Amino acid sequence: MQTINCKGTLIDLAMPRVMGIINITPDSFYDGGATTTETQIIKQAHYMIEQGATFLDVGGYSSRPGATDILQQEEINRVVPAITAIIREFPEALISVDTFRSEVAKQAVEAGACMVNDISAGKLDSKMLETIGALQAPYIMMHMRGTPQTMKTLTEYQNITKQVLFYFSERIAAARAHNINDIIVDPGFGFAKTTNQNFELLNDLELFETLELPVLAGISRKSMVYKTLGISAKQALNGTTALHMVALQKGARILRVHDVKPAKECITLFKQLNTCMSN
Repeated sequence: MQTINCKGTLIDLAMPRVMGIINITPDSFYDGGATTTETQIIKQAHYMIEQGATFLDVGGYSSRPGATDILQQEEINRVVPAITAIIREFPEALISVDTFRSEVAKQAVEAGACMVNDISAGKLDSKMLETIGALQAPYIMMHMRGTPQTMKTLTEYQNITKQVLFYFSERIAAARAHNINDIIVDPGFGFAKTTNQNFELLNDLELFETLELPVLAGISRKSMVYKTLGISAKQALNGTTALHMVALQKGARILRVHDVKPAKECITLFKQLNTCMSN
């Protein structure tokens, strides 16, 4: 199924969409501290909407490897005012909240978010799936192991693609049991995976079509790009765009990005390529 229901608006993912990242954190790996005031948040939201983002992904908990754990209330204090401010300025904005905590998800949706993006697929909060089912919000479930603090030590796999697919088959069944209708899967590039494993997953991305759910690719400026190229995250836009085209060709329906315009251009070129191939 390629259509999701966001607050009564049906979003067709047959044509890939862009999700712009708005990190309300001081220590995210790429843009930490860039959007912490209301003025900065509104400016970034406007910029991303103007450039063509369908979704805005607002997060108040840094999930980079080794990030500092923060209290739930601090996360709420970051994301809820941010979502409220964006909705006040842009009432039609489709906001995703990036959290693994059910109470944060609940308060974010009540503030105007329409989707929940959970790095743990419900495994870090036993109430998350129940909460999402009650909220009837689209749910992005990502593959990871452990926590952001421990995941770098949990990269042993026999066959990473098979194991990630099995993980999703189990998590999707659990989500369906809680009446979650709209599910998007995210392979979790960079989460409990080595650089080689990230590329193996990307190369196998078309196999995720067996899940019959939209796939989100979160590649933007990650270490699989900048470590491979021997550069910094700030220099990784060109490499990100190259891998975005690969992800699109292998079936990704949402690109979660720091840079909206280049991702939109990538989708436009992908669309043109497909049009020529079908003629």
